[in-house]
Amino acid sequence: MRVEIKIDSSYTEPKILILTDSITDEINNIAKSLSADASQVIAGSKDGKVEVLEPKKLIRIYASSGKVFAVTKNGEYTLRLRLYEIEKRLDSHQFVRISNSEIINLRQVKNFDLNFAGTICVKLSNETETYVSRRYVSKIKKILGM
Repeated sequence: MRVEIKIDSSYTEPKILILTDSITDEINNIAKSLSADASQVIAGSKDGKVEVLEPKKLIRIYASSGKVFAVTKNGEYTLRLRLYEIEKRLDSHQFVRISNSEIINLRQVKNFDLNFAGTICVKLSNETETYVSRRYVSKIKKILGM
């Protein structure tokens, strides 16, 4: 990808133009990250206080009993967003959905255990073990280059 910057005093605000032969996931991700509408802030509540959670510090986000939770090294936070809304706000190169109820941070994965028949066990940096549902196994294998 080439990046070109032109200085023109006739523009009062920056304008970004993407020239490409086709729309790819990379182009969609670039457009999404440049969009002013794409808010990357994720707020979680814990002990009656609301904190802004940095995406790189998230270990996993999961839904349980009708609520959505985010896990960091500092503990577990309750989120007001739905899982699909959070997925849209997160970098698809760093976060991956492993089931209908869970998203993990790939940079917080210690290892993937492929010994289970038909599924994958994921060990996270906080020693939590979770499983990739059968529906998402092929997606994880593709990410791992298998």
